[in-house]
Amino acid sequence: MSLINKQHAKIKAKEAGHEAKPWVRSFARFGFFAKGTVYILIGILSFMAALGVGGKTTGSKGAFASVASQPFGEIILWIVAIGLLGYVFWRVFQVINDPYYNKTNTKRIVIRTGFAISAGIYGFLIYKAVSIAMHADNGGGSSQTSTAKLLSQPFGPSIIMLVGIGIIIFAISEIIKALQSKFKKHLMVNEMNHREKQWFTVFGKTGLIARGLVFCIIGSFLIQNALTSNPDQTVGLDRALSEIAQQPFGQWMLGITAIGLFLYGVFLFFKGKYAKISLSS
Repeated sequence: MSLINKQHAKIKAKEAGHEAKPWVRSFARFGFFAKGTVYILIGILSFMAALGVGGKTTGSKGAFASVASQPFGEIILWIVAIGLLGYVFWRVFQVINDPYYNKTNTKRIVIRTGFAISAGIYGFLIYKAVSIAMHADNGGGSSQTSTAKLLSQPFGPSIIMLVGIGIIIFAISEIIKALQSKFKKHLMVNEMNHREKQWFTVFGKTGLIARGLVFCIIGSFLIQNALTSNPDQTVGLDRALSEIAQQPFGQWMLGITAIGLFLYGVFLFFKGKYAKISLSS
């Protein structure tokens, strides 16, 4: 028992030494709120599209454009961009430091690689938000152009194939995490009241499953592009949602997916409030 107690005390001491500073925690929480806002907007616009009253602006770019068209919309976009910067900052913070010091070396590499990819994705979202806020977005397909450039390289198709497979693996892991309620692991669930725990569980499971399914579609598009070496088909959230809408009962499927993405956004607000923001979480 004494050895176990010593090891437990050692872990606790190391956790204490890995605590993030207050301004880091605040900035990171703001980042989760901003990310949640983006998904809530996408969910609302996708649901409107499913009802046939919102056009086809279902992706992040459409969400930002919709916000920009509202009174004070550009100011709101800047606030969202700054918030997303907080999220990116936190992911980079976790890449540089060791967020899971008690894991194996392989798990450390996988986890930190995931954080780096997440930082890159939301860094691109910041670019899109700022571009629209500054009227600098020309409406071109940036992801399509990047895919075309990569496909023209010798190992381009192989890289895109691996990225697509990686996205699908990540999506499946998110769905499994949702089904097993593992998303509660790094949150201060004990600080929630009974009703918050109930809603948090529902929002987390529904939202993660919906996002996982959409990411599976995005990954399959990347694999398809790699196999055909055809960069003409855009890859992204907007196309994935459009593909859902084109299936039998597609409008119903899009509506259900939209609700799931909306709930994922709400889940991120819970995560922003109750996440364990330390270098070890």
